[in-house]
Order: sequence, then C-alpha cells, then structure tokens
Amino acid sequence: MNASPARPTMSAAAVLANDDGEYLIVKPGYKDGWNLPGGGVDEGETPRQACRRELKEELGIDRTPGRLLLSAYVHTADGAHIYWVFDGGTLTAEQQQAIVLQESELTAFRFSTPSEISPNEIPSSRRPLWDAALGALMGSSTVHLEVVG
Repeated sequence: MNASPARPTMSAAAVLANDDGEYLIVKPGYKDGWNLPGGGVDEGETPRQACRRELKEELGIDRTPGRLLLSAYVHTADGAHIYWVFDGGTLTAEQQQAIVLQESELTAFRFSTPSEISPNEIPSSRRPLWDAALGALMGSSTVHLEVVG
C-alpha cells in the first residue's frame, strides 16, 4: 500500500425502509452485488444533495434524506472512497408502488431484512458499512469508519 492515501472518490446513499422492517436494496447493471440506493457525488454537490439527486434519478423518489448515519473512508488496492449514508425514512405503500428504475443504471430492486441478504450479494469489504449504517439507524448517533486493507 502507498504511504499516502489516494485522493478519494465519494458516493452518497440512503437507507429506505418499509413498514415491515425491510430495507430497499438495488441491483446495479454495471457491477456484481446489491447496494443501497445512491451514487456518486458530483463536483459542487454536498453528499446530501447527491443522495437526493440519485434517489430521484434512479428510483423516481423525490425526498431530502434525513440524518447522516455513516461516514466511511475505505482505502483498498483499487483506491480510496468516502461513503456517506443517510436515513431515507420509511416509504409508504404508494411510494413503493411508484418506484421506477433508471434502466441504464439498475436492473432490480427489492425490500429485504439484513438477514435475508446473503454474503455473496454484498461485497465483503462493504458489509461492515451496511451493518454500521443499520446500527446507527437504530441508535441516535452517526458512525464513522476507516477501513484500510
């Protein structure tokens, strides 16, 4: 590993729930595994602005994300990345039915409990981020992680 970390890229995502205690996950068409809904932070955007834009673009959901659940700095052999994960709140049945996938980005979505998401559906380097974000959702504080590996 380099002595100094690379300039990180950034992405912002939201934890969106339903009334059954399940969370919305999405399947990108351009890589393996499932993700929380969200995407890259563009130049000039705050992470919260990027999260809102990505939810609208990818799912047709127009809402301002709530409190910050997780900030994470991840440095791997592929580079460095900063993740911002916000509380997206609970979607009503009507909002769930109104989801429209951005077909150029996503191929599927579903609501799942954390235990229903198999280890091969989330890259192992990202599972601690999911677990920390969901833990923060149940609590009242923001979690910060630094993962170097």
